[in-house]
Amino acid sequence: MSGDVWFTVLPDGESGVAAARLLRPWATKTIPHHSGRPWLLGSWPDGQVTVGAAGARRVAVIGRCPVTVEALSERAGRLRDIGDVERIAHRLTGSFHLLASVDGSVRARGSASGVRRLFHARVAGASVAADRADRLAAITGAAPDEQLLAAHLLASPLPYPLDDRCVWQGVQAVPSFDCLLIDADGQARTQPWWAPPEPQRAWQEGVPAVRSALTAAVDACAAGGGTVPADMSGGLDSTSLCFLAAREQERPPPTGAKLVTLRWQSLDPENDDAAWAARAAAHLPDSEHVTPAPDQWPLWYSDLTGLTGDAVPTDEPGPWVRDGARMAALCRLMTGRGSRLHLMGGGADELFSTFPPHLHDYVRRRPLAAWSRIRTQRASQHWPLGQLLRQLVDRRTFGQWLTAWAEGLTAPQRPSPALVRGAPSTAWGVDLCMPTWATRDAAEAVRGLLREAAATAEPLAPERGQHTALACVRTGGRGLRQLDQVTSRQGLGQAAPYLDDQVIEAALAIRVAERSTPGRYKPVLAEAVRGIVPDDVLRRNTKGEYSTDFHVSLRHNRSALVELFDGSWLARAGLIDDAAMRASLLGVHPAPEALRSLSSSLGSEIWLRARPAPTCSPSTAMTEGAP
Repeated sequence: MSGDVWFTVLPDGESGVAAARLLRPWATKTIPHHSGRPWLLGSWPDGQVTVGAAGARRVAVIGRCPVTVEALSERAGRLRDIGDVERIAHRLTGSFHLLASVDGSVRARGSASGVRRLFHARVAGASVAADRADRLAAITGAAPDEQLLAAHLLASPLPYPLDDRCVWQGVQAVPSFDCLLIDADGQARTQPWWAPPEPQRAWQEGVPAVRSALTAAVDACAAGGGTVPADMSGGLDSTSLCFLAAREQERPPPTGAKLVTLRWQSLDPENDDAAWAARAAAHLPDSEHVTPAPDQWPLWYSDLTGLTGDAVPTDEPGPWVRDGARMAALCRLMTGRGSRLHLMGGGADELFSTFPPHLHDYVRRRPLAAWSRIRTQRASQHWPLGQLLRQLVDRRTFGQWLTAWAEGLTAPQRPSPALVRGAPSTAWGVDLCMPTWATRDAAEAVRGLLREAAATAEPLAPERGQHTALACVRTGGRGLRQLDQVTSRQGLGQAAPYLDDQVIEAALAIRVAERSTPGRYKPVLAEAVRGIVPDDVLRRNTKGEYSTDFHVSLRHNRSALVELFDGSWLARAGLIDDAAMRASLLGVHPAPEALRSLSSSLGSEIWLRARPAPTCSPSTAMTEGAP
């Protein structure tokens, strides 16, 4: 199926019927409540939605989940009330939205990582939920929120705590850890459905749970057989998924799945990804290994003009446009081989590496062990001791850190770590700066958002290490969501098994300091896949670096980028200075960090240009049928 994939969730009342009349012209499929009123409206491929029914109770799973109608109906039969949904959904695997309709009440939620999101807005007097914000914006005539567009210049996807804000005025994002409840009168409220695990397991105790969850996640991708393509860069993350998926080839038809791996070649001859990918491929002789020739695999920032002629397929801005031409090539290569879902290794860094903020916690929990680790890492990475000690004694709360971040938004760009050695930050997050081409008004808009958040936002976990891991998981989830919106439109879905809820829970239940060990690369993941991934492949302790690809791509596509920002729509909105943007594009940048925000700004520019005109006036959709 090609074209946008989307669904809306309607209340079980007359207000829902009125909203359905406005949505129906776009919808190709409808699923009713027990009452016969429309419950789900949208457009999705066959097999995307599974509904279980037991009397007046309905449960729906939308996305990747190998549950049958019969099994889901049995679970629906065990529902006592709408608040019982998570209990009967226990042990469902995959990545999906979970919905229920019980006695006139509706409950809906996405996934903890944000790969599956929900939004809601008032349509014809009722609260209507959808998995795409732009579908609600189209029906309500909503315009983009320029304050949130300014934040997308800072980083895209938005960092926590701005990531639960919607870029469309009047459309509300459901926080990732919350579900949405809609009553028969069309009134909505949110409540928590998920809480991060306490990181209390020793890594040896946690490995079996990680192995089980990751195996089930990959099995969910291969359910139904067919051809399953997967990235195989040569790194541990994607390579592990390939070996897990390869086990499906041993099953007899029709359940067995054929593995096709994809590796694109770096332009840097010193990048050792190719050697490690070749070593892994030698252990998978029954799989097909695709390595596109240079003329089949575009450079970053290629074919940008092709993205502005039609509506951009994502419902919010994103840096994916840098890879737009590559994703189109990926879809051609894989759908031509009968593929329907592409596996990628996103999320593994977030789960199986430790971020510097964990040292801040470790020093307070186990000072002697922490100092031993710090001494080892200082020796190998040359951290200045005084600078590191100042980081470790920092006692700012999350709100105080947000306030300081807001004040430093326009500070000079920090030198690249590759050029200047410095101790890593152990703060609650990265103090991102606005790009040099952002206007003062844009910076003030983002500063206002951060100050507002500082007054109310809480960290995702009490300690910095776990909070940072969760924040990075959410960023990765939203990035994958955008990639999936792009490629699903061309018939190829995206899956990152590491970002499935069960894998996240298993990995983050392990003590933060034990997810990484000096001298060992991702030891938890390596042990979880030992015996599935050959030992000689697990010995890799390096990671590919792609600054050469950035520089070559920028040099080759520089004139197209300059031309694209000439007469910028972001400049018309007062968010960027196009002369400053031009100067940055034409300048000399020894390291990619100097243009770190280019992809985010580029994504916002193209997204803003491609927005279709509203299909109805806000007054029509917002008030029609209103009480």
